[in-house]
Amino acid sequence: MSVQVEKQEKNMAKLMIEVSAEEFGAALEKAYQKDKKKINVPGFRKGKAPRKMIEKMYGAGIFYEDAANIVIPEAYAAAAKECAEEIVSQPQISVTQIEEGKPFIFTAEVALKPAVTLGDYKGVEVEKSVIEVSEEEVEKEVDKERENNSRMIDVDDRAVEKGDIIKLDFEGFVDGEAFQGGKAEDYSLTIGSGSFIPGFEDQLIGAKIGEEKEVNVTFPEEYHEASLKGKPAVFKCTVKEIKVKELPEKKLAAAKAALASFREAGSGVLILWGYGALCDTLRPLCDQKIYLDTTPMRAMLRLKRGEYRNIGTKKALAFKRMARRCYYVDFEVAAKLRFTLLHEKQLDSYVIANDALSMSLLPASLLEGIFARAMEYPLRCKPVYLEGVWGGYYIQRLRGLPREMKNCAWVFDMIPMEVSVVFELNGRKLEFPFYTLVQSQGPKLMGKRSVDAFGYYFPVRFNYDDTYHSNGNMSIQCHPGEKYVTENNGELGRQDESYYIVETGQGARTYLGFQKDADVEEFIAEARRSEKDGQPVDYQKYVYSIESKPGTQVMIPAGTIHASGQNQLILEIGSLTVGSYTYKMYDYVRKDLDGNPRPIHTYHGDQVLDRSRTADWVDQNLVNGGRRTLRKGKDWEEFVVGEHELLYFSLRNERFVTAIEDDTAGDFHVLTLVDGEQVLVRSKTNPERCFLQNYLDIVIVPADFGPYEIINQKAGTVCVEHKTMLKPAGAGA
Repeated sequence: MSVQVEKQEKNMAKLMIEVSAEEFGAALEKAYQKDKKKINVPGFRKGKAPRKMIEKMYGAGIFYEDAANIVIPEAYAAAAKECAEEIVSQPQISVTQIEEGKPFIFTAEVALKPAVTLGDYKGVEVEKSVIEVSEEEVEKEVDKERENNSRMIDVDDRAVEKGDIIKLDFEGFVDGEAFQGGKAEDYSLTIGSGSFIPGFEDQLIGAKIGEEKEVNVTFPEEYHEASLKGKPAVFKCTVKEIKVKELPEKKLAAAKAALASFREAGSGVLILWGYGALCDTLRPLCDQKIYLDTTPMRAMLRLKRGEYRNIGTKKALAFKRMARRCYYVDFEVAAKLRFTLLHEKQLDSYVIANDALSMSLLPASLLEGIFARAMEYPLRCKPVYLEGVWGGYYIQRLRGLPREMKNCAWVFDMIPMEVSVVFELNGRKLEFPFYTLVQSQGPKLMGKRSVDAFGYYFPVRFNYDDTYHSNGNMSIQCHPGEKYVTENNGELGRQDESYYIVETGQGARTYLGFQKDADVEEFIAEARRSEKDGQPVDYQKYVYSIESKPGTQVMIPAGTIHASGQNQLILEIGSLTVGSYTYKMYDYVRKDLDGNPRPIHTYHGDQVLDRSRTADWVDQNLVNGGRRTLRKGKDWEEFVVGEHELLYFSLRNERFVTAIEDDTAGDFHVLTLVDGEQVLVRSKTNPERCFLQNYLDIVIVPADFGPYEIINQKAGTVCVEHKTMLKPAGAGA
């Protein structure tokens, strides 16, 4: 290896690094040995094809990129040491020459430590100033900081109180007649400000949004309008909106003041840690900003071990209560802060903190580089397996889960807020929350159309519901629509679902909608009665069901009563919900795995149930709805298995014997191998960018991936790839 240093302006330098042809040849061989098992060459078993044969088939440069990645870190480290310059930045690498049999040449642009010439500083006398700050002055600065960092919060669950900022419609009357200037709409008024007629604001205390209230006042004698001086008046008022100014706690403002003082004094190194250490108030004062991240599953395990407390709490609560608060509050708060830090490029470092005893610190640039590289490949998330009272054994046996795990009910193969992704860097496995990847690479992963519509949330979720050889059905349940979620939970999205029936056993049925002549109100009354007296309900009298057959696609728009019956495996595909809102209407009077009664939600279910979705409508609209062929060839076909006007995603099957080609064309594809043993999902332009997919693996093909092919790895068999994507533009929903 040799290195040449070319100094440039502004303390920059370019290192020209040359690696011998022999070293680069050895790296090529390493790359071949690493990648050969991933590459399929007709006539050879996987991993047995000679290197020259692979290069002939896929091009001489198939291993160049991986070989360069092997060579560069070590060569750069040696060059940096040899050049005798004090380098103070990460290198910007550019490859100049890469070809087998020739030296490998690349450049590294780096920043050098600047040379500083000191002036005549010795003997200078500095007078020490003593500044005394009173408690009153400190308090004033704290209050100023609180005001600067305040925000307006909507209030809709109470009446007007003193200090509220309200939006008001009013009209004033004197002697029964409206007077000029006495009417306004959307008038903003702070209750208690004294900016209106004396007594007016106080009488609005207790008023509720939307209710009309009469306010009786007397204009003061010194009122500017002569005709109204001293006159009694009646104002008909309607409060339209209540807001309250939320000030940061004094502790936060005081922390900022203390941090600023410490920094100005230059007293030493201050490490600030804990929830909110990088919040808007404190972040501008930080010299190094480091974000510690953990996957939701690891957080839950810590919660169970008593190693975690909810944000803002000082003592542990019951596990289930803390877990719910994590999902609906803590995780979302952390995610919003993380999004800001990633998108405003405010992070210096990122820490994988899944294991408190073995954490990994990554420069922010490296984190971004890892995620950007991931977008060049199809990828699969790390599943999460959860037990449930109605759980079965299909997935447990298929994937060799531990024998002690019973009742495997849910398999979260791609629930964006739950799962993680694992990447390997220099032999070390790094596990990130999948949501972090989404926030970093949203447009590349999901596509512009998805980001424009749903923001930086992956808009579809995937899980398996396993009742195969179980002891019962899923609960009879329903989910809310967008209006109900927004009004009651203040969140984005509606909860639509779909079932793709993968495998069935004897007597399997899927429950969907109401029987043709069902008395829905009687069913709700019976469900409530059952919850009180513990006696079962003849639910089949009210709830319609179909015989479950593999390959059937069932659409479940929000408001549809439904359940997966006993003895089947369901691929459940659902729409975006930040939180998950399942309203169980009936659960067969059974207890949960912890021995406690299962919660029932008939109040909410009653509010969102669509009573018009009965048997005939279900058969015509929700079972295999919109099934049609889109394209076909000699031994392949793509066809729609399910679409509905209320759902924004399209569900398709790609059936093939040898291979099938496709193109993301700027939108994500999610592929599930529902029939067949193994396929290779591979880029058409860069074949080395591929993923080996096994039966029931769920694989994401990023929006930026472009043209790709799916190749059957088991000759003579038929494969079926279930594909989920956004509906084509203009298709509705």
